[in-house]
Amino acid sequence: MRRALMDRLVAWKDDPRRKPLILNGARQVGKTWLLKEFGRLHFENVAYVSLDNDALARSYFDSGFDIARIIASLSLELDMDIRPGSTLIVLDEVQAAPKAITSLKYFCEDAPEYAVAAAGSLLGISATEGTGFPVGKVNMLDLHPLTFTEFLDATGNGRFAELVQSGDAEMMSAFSDKLAELLKQYYVVGGMPEAVNAYVAEQDVRAARAVQQEILNGYVSDFAKHIPPRLLARTMLAWQSIPGHLSQENKKFIFGQVRKGARTADFEESLAWLQQAGLIYKVRRVSKPHVPLPSYCSMSAFKVFMVDVGLLGAMSGLEPRGVIDGNKVFTEFKGALTEQYVCQQLISECGLSPYYWSAENSTGEIDFLVQDGGGVFAIEVKAEENLRAKSLRAFKEANPEVDAVRFSLSGYREQDWMRNVPLYAVSCKGLWG
Repeated sequence: MRRALMDRLVAWKDDPRRKPLILNGARQVGKTWLLKEFGRLHFENVAYVSLDNDALARSYFDSGFDIARIIASLSLELDMDIRPGSTLIVLDEVQAAPKAITSLKYFCEDAPEYAVAAAGSLLGISATEGTGFPVGKVNMLDLHPLTFTEFLDATGNGRFAELVQSGDAEMMSAFSDKLAELLKQYYVVGGMPEAVNAYVAEQDVRAARAVQQEILNGYVSDFAKHIPPRLLARTMLAWQSIPGHLSQENKKFIFGQVRKGARTADFEESLAWLQQAGLIYKVRRVSKPHVPLPSYCSMSAFKVFMVDVGLLGAMSGLEPRGVIDGNKVFTEFKGALTEQYVCQQLISECGLSPYYWSAENSTGEIDFLVQDGGGVFAIEVKAEENLRAKSLRAFKEANPEVDAVRFSLSGYREQDWMRNVPLYAVSCKGLWG
C-alpha cells in the first residue's frame, strides 16, 4: 500500500534542521504501518516500541530525560544498536506515556542527531492536558484515511490514479464511467487501510463493512477508556447523531437534535474531544467570503463530518451491496456521502481547510469555501449530474471576486462564471484551484 505521506517522511529524514516527528491521526488510519515501512525502506534498522502495552518501555521516561540513558535502555530491551543516522526510533501509542511526549523536547535539544518518530491517536487531547507537550520542538504530520487516488492505487487501479493526478480532463472524460464506478466503490469501502485490504483480498464490499464495524466498535471502546465519566454519555450522543445531521437538507449541527433542549455548552467539550481525537472534521460557517476566511468564522455555527466516508456509511446502516449497485450511492440520504467525500479530499488530498457559508435569513447556502493562493473558492457539491446551481450563481453575482466551482458527476467544463469539475477529480487543483 503506497501512501503519499511517505514522500514527506523522506523529506523530514533529509532535512538538516529536522526535529523529532509526531505523526498524528485517528486510530486505524495506518500510522504504525507507515512508520515501520518508512524505517524499513530508508533506514538500516528500526527501534520500535509500543508504549500502550509495554510498561518497561514507559518506565524509561519516568525517571528523567537523560537521553543517553533512554537510548541505552531501549537498546537493551530491543537487543539492537541504536545509531544516529541509521536507526529510526519509533515511539508508538505515545499518548499512553505523557513523559515520553515531553522527552521529545530533550531529543530535540540534546540529541538532534537521532531520528525519532512518535505516533499517537489522541495527541490533540494530550496537548491540552498539561502534559508538557513540546511546543516548537517537534515536526508534525497528520495521516488521514486513504484518499481516492491512494485507494485507486491500493486496489490495483494505479493507472487510473495516475490519470486523475495528471489533470487531463479530456482523457478523464473518455473514462468517466469507469472512474465513476471506482468512486462508488470508494464511497462504500472508504479509506481505512484494514477495510481496503479486506476488500482487495475478498473482492466483496461486505468484507470491508465487517472491518468498518470493528473499527467503530473500537472507537466506542476508546470512549469508555479515555473520556472523563462526566462527558461520556454526551459524547456518545454527539457521535451517534452525526449521520442524522448529515441526512438533513441543512447539514448544520443542531444541538437540539442531539438532545431535546440541549445548548451549546452541553456538548462543546464532547465535540472538542472527538475533534482532537481525529474522529470528526468541524466545518465552520463564515459570514463573508473574504481573505483570510478564519477572520470571518463563526464559532457557534458549523457542520460535523466523520473521518471517513466508509465509516459514515457503516454507521448509517447502509447495506453495502445494495448501495453500490446503480447510482444510489451518490444520492443516499440527500447526498451526505458525496459531501463527506468532498470534505475529506479537500482536507487530506488538497491540504485545504474547508468552511461553508449560509445566508442569515434565507435558504441560500454554499457547501464549502476554501482559501488557496490568496483567493477564495466557492464550492457547490452535486451528487449526480444535476447542473442547476442557483445558490452558487447568486453567490457569485453578489461576490464576483470569488472563484465558483461545482463538483458533480458531469464532465469538466468551463463556463463564463464557473467551472464544473468531476467528483473523481476533486484532487486536481489544477482544474479548479
